[in-house]
Amino acid sequence: MFAQLLRKKSKESILAEIPPVEAGLRRILGVRELTMFGVAAIIGAGIFGTIGNAAASGGPAVTLLFVFTAIACGLAAWCYAAFASLVPVAGSVYAYSYLVFGELVAWMLGWTLVMEYGVGNVAIAVSWSDYLTVFLKGLGWEIPPHFGMDYLSAWRGAAEFEQLTAAGKPIPAAVLEARTAWLGAPQLAGFRLIADLPALLIIAVTTLLLYVGIRESSIAGKITVAIKLFITTMFLAIGVFYVQPANWVPFAPNGFSGVTGGVAGVFFAYIGFDAISSMAEESREPRRDIPRAIFYSLGICAALYIAIALVLTGMVHYSELAVGDPLAFAFKKTGLHWVSGVIAFSAVVAIASVFLTCQVVVPRVLMTMSRDGLLPTAFARVHPRFRTPGFSTLVGAVLVAVPALFMNLKALVDLSAFAALFCFVVVCAGVMELHRGETAAQMSVGMPLWPAKYVLLVGVLVGGFVFHQRFPAEWSAFFSTDGFLGRLPRWIFLLTTLGLTVLSFFKHYSLVPVLGVLTSLYLMSELDLGNWTGFFLWLGAGLILYGLYGFWHSRLRETR
Repeated sequence: MFAQLLRKKSKESILAEIPPVEAGLRRILGVRELTMFGVAAIIGAGIFGTIGNAAASGGPAVTLLFVFTAIACGLAAWCYAAFASLVPVAGSVYAYSYLVFGELVAWMLGWTLVMEYGVGNVAIAVSWSDYLTVFLKGLGWEIPPHFGMDYLSAWRGAAEFEQLTAAGKPIPAAVLEARTAWLGAPQLAGFRLIADLPALLIIAVTTLLLYVGIRESSIAGKITVAIKLFITTMFLAIGVFYVQPANWVPFAPNGFSGVTGGVAGVFFAYIGFDAISSMAEESREPRRDIPRAIFYSLGICAALYIAIALVLTGMVHYSELAVGDPLAFAFKKTGLHWVSGVIAFSAVVAIASVFLTCQVVVPRVLMTMSRDGLLPTAFARVHPRFRTPGFSTLVGAVLVAVPALFMNLKALVDLSAFAALFCFVVVCAGVMELHRGETAAQMSVGMPLWPAKYVLLVGVLVGGFVFHQRFPAEWSAFFSTDGFLGRLPRWIFLLTTLGLTVLSFFKHYSLVPVLGVLTSLYLMSELDLGNWTGFFLWLGAGLILYGLYGFWHSRLRETR
């Protein structure tokens, strides 16, 4: 049975499963459209929201974190592009891992993609709802609190209000708003009718666009990308004249730990470029255009992010940036309220386009898994008129809509980022294995086959020496038995680094994918243990589903 869990697909069998042009998805996307999709997926809630808390934690040095994260994503992007040039199919990392690691790992990666984009989109939908509610309130149109908030937040807020009142403590505005929503909600048979209707609106409109056709989704994506690029460029063009170099001193006020404390927020700003690889079956020339679009979109966004981080921390002192709308807040501080209003509107557009682009992924992953027999055949059904995965699109919408209406899942942003990093690690590890064989020559992205062993050995020795000399207190604390569980993720990173260094001398691994594994794993190690626990609980639930259905209905099982 164990051997059956590791059954693999060949490159030829994967390509043979792609439906013919007349029966499959509509192939209308070129490199320009794919790049626009990538930019639309990347620029969103991260740069308009999470950058503020990251800057407040790390100070102006958060710019360096944007650079490092861009490098980590660039290495992962190189590996995604390599796979896309080898097997241009819609399943993204799911299909890639089927080729290298076998069925069990493929299922795990498919299930992880559902978390990354499905669960992550819940947080995006709720975030969009919050921005829209605030924007409409500024125009004098106020949504009733009980129809602009999820049930769980209102219930918790009402309970917290009572606790704070009893303790004589001040009441935060968010708690007061939640209590207002709870008390003002209409009741039906004793149940309070509280639901996030704006979140439902964005889900419904997006689902309609995706169901009708990828061309319509592409047009909507182009429009929103144009708006976002205009707004971010305007922020830089105007904001640079309000930069005060004194705000950049001290550059790293909270030290190394302060900078790394913003890892989740900074990385969340980059999530999305890998969505391009799931659209291979809708690309006219996937082997050529998918890799180019991945690099183009990531490069554009990385350059914008680094510039925005520098300008933002130059305009406003880092200690004031722990706000939900840092870009708009920066112009409020300078007195340019009209610019602040424009940016607030653009945030609504930006987050909507991210939701649209990321919602493309889940149906296509479900469709690909269904083709392999791991899910029921209905998930692989292509609409006869619109040529889209209609059933999977509707299921993906339900997976997001139900929790977005009734639950507060913003805390799952970190979990979504963790899932994305896990996918990056597996993709880079897959290329690391493929580069040992003749398959490397078939990857048309020009990835060099530089040996990793000497670079890793020097890096381990120099890194250990520098860390020991520059951060002696952190060095001693790292090897202490106190709080070991909290440091477990970093121990996993350290042991993996040492293991790959040794293995590289025997298996002759290539440098680029090895660095991709280590940089992504390092970012994972900076997320707390709760994210690791939550992710593996999700993975465990997926393995139960695989054992109940996928293992017994797999097409590979039927053919062997």
